[in-house]
Amino acid sequence: MTPAHDQAALDARCEDAVARLAPLLGRVSVGLVLGTGLGAVADAVEDKVVVPYADIPGFPENSVSGHAGRIVAGTLAGRRVAVMQGRAHYYETADSAAMRVPLETLRRLGAGTLVLTNAAGSLRPDLAPGRLCLLTDHLNLSGTNPLLGDRGDGRFVSMTDAYDPGLRRAFHAAARASGVDLDEGVYCWVSGPSFETPAEIRMLRILGGDVVGMSTVPEVILARRLGLRVAAVSTVTNFGAGIENASPSHHETKDVAAKAGAALSRLLIAFLGGLDDA
Repeated sequence: MTPAHDQAALDARCEDAVARLAPLLGRVSVGLVLGTGLGAVADAVEDKVVVPYADIPGFPENSVSGHAGRIVAGTLAGRRVAVMQGRAHYYETADSAAMRVPLETLRRLGAGTLVLTNAAGSLRPDLAPGRLCLLTDHLNLSGTNPLLGDRGDGRFVSMTDAYDPGLRRAFHAAARASGVDLDEGVYCWVSGPSFETPAEIRMLRILGGDVVGMSTVPEVILARRLGLRVAAVSTVTNFGAGIENASPSHHETKDVAAKAGAALSRLLIAFLGGLDDA
């Protein structure tokens, strides 16, 4: 059993994190995780409290440019939210369960709904950079799972409707209300950190993928293990290698994601405002 799945150690880290955050943040109803270049969403939070990850036991160290590495809590569209500006990736930590303590902490602070965002590459010529894609399902192509080493029957998590159908309907309603174009698609998780080859992109398209990225899927699996309702939105920042002569770069990812941040903010605000309950 790895330390990440030692339940006593996990509980201790979560208790320490909650003890640090609860007096500052109070209870929250929705947790949000922001991907590369998407930190501007946190600017819309009102009455905010900001806590760097470095000050929270068990939270990830930030090593990726475009991730601020802090939690921003407050009110957004009338909801008490906790916004994570940045995440831990498998390619940074070699631990696919690296986000377990942060997600468990959000749940213990009261969150029942988790909204994940990411920057992703497009596998379709008609899904151009700058567009938003609501995730309907995923392909785990990393060769790992964040519940490896877990104990008990709870590890056998059903992934049918992992991307909650009710939340997806709410996102489409929010897109119509806010005038934001919103596609749908299947997300392919690859380990990174290198970008995919043109041959790998062709394979992912054959398998039925629409977008590809290096995050999100382990968080979805962990969140479902914790009983959270999950929705996820990709900001398309580039075409996959070989599509429209693309050769992706991290600079392009950050640049396009930042430009799409305003549309994502409008969408999230409309989504939160339209939720019947969280």
